[in-house]
Amino acid sequence: MAELSYELTPAEAKSKLDAGEALLIDVREPQEHQLCAIDDAELIPMNTVPQQLQHLEELADEKVVIVFCHHGVRSLNVVNWLRRQGVENCTSMAGGIDAWSAQIDPGVPRY
Repeated sequence: MAELSYELTPAEAKSKLDAGEALLIDVREPQEHQLCAIDDAELIPMNTVPQQLQHLEELADEKVVIVFCHHGVRSLNVVNWLRRQGVENCTSMAGGIDAWSAQIDPGVPRY
């Protein structure tokens, strides 16, 4: 199996999701999540990721965990941290939900 890159584009993320190979984790804050969200993404705010490590490990055993935030900075930090904890099957969506809205689903509001 090819090593998973630290980032993938929204189009690559959608392809993996459509194929049933991946799931989405939203690491934005709850108030950001209320403004807009991607269907079926699980909200795990960045500051709660360490407490959710076991849950994230279990998810990563089943599918690729695609982490996203607003623009892709926090999610990349989370992926770097998860990989240091031994969770290899995770990647960040470059550009975050803002890029998803612009490139994949214009129905997702931008902020």
